[in-house]
Amino acid sequence: MKPKICVIIPAFNEESSIGKVLEDIPKQLIHEVVVVSNASTDNTEVVAAEGGATVLNEPQKGYGKACLKGIHYLKNKPELPDIVVFLDGDYSDYPSEMPKVVAPIIEQNADMVIGSRALGDREKGSMMPQQIFGNWLATSLIRNLYKVHFSDLGPFRAIKWQCLMDIGMVDEDFGWTVEMQVKAAKKGFKCVEVPVNYRKRIGISKVTGTIKGTIMAGYKILWTIFKLI
Repeated sequence: MKPKICVIIPAFNEESSIGKVLEDIPKQLIHEVVVVSNASTDNTEVVAAEGGATVLNEPQKGYGKACLKGIHYLKNKPELPDIVVFLDGDYSDYPSEMPKVVAPIIEQNADMVIGSRALGDREKGSMMPQQIFGNWLATSLIRNLYKVHFSDLGPFRAIKWQCLMDIGMVDEDFGWTVEMQVKAAKKGFKCVEVPVNYRKRIGISKVTGTIKGTIMAGYKILWTIFKLI
């Protein structure tokens, strides 16, 4: 039986990119796309609705906060999804690659799949040096502390709904991706990585686009890794 796959896309002021993201998602694969506008002050919500997405508003800023809003919405649906896919709304990910991101869950009974930018092709300038170093440092710490190998903390990922519920995500901002991976490792979930391509985002990053954002994200990621030991 075809699995019910839902997509959650956190988006903060992505009116110029969210339409492209929605257009490239393979419609035959997906049951519902949920765009969570995270305190957007532009036309993100209007463009997302025009693109066929279910649009939610999360007035408090925070990447994890937006993702949690999407999860809460799905949790209260009459019929729960089988798989949830997360990706960003800035068009840096390639939504057309979604079939290969969910394939290990459908075909190999994996619990979680990380779309690894480190294993795929990255457009020059799509990741800042501090991002590349931060990913290396974080994944090295996870490997040494939790004995699970990841090459990336990429936002493009898929996870079984029941596993997502078992993890009990709580992080409301920059620690979201690493919290999911560390908790999955601690629970012994079957985690798989697949190579995904990555390009320069549309617009300026709200995290790595500023020194303050970079420092705060790096601190939160490292703090989350050690907090969960």
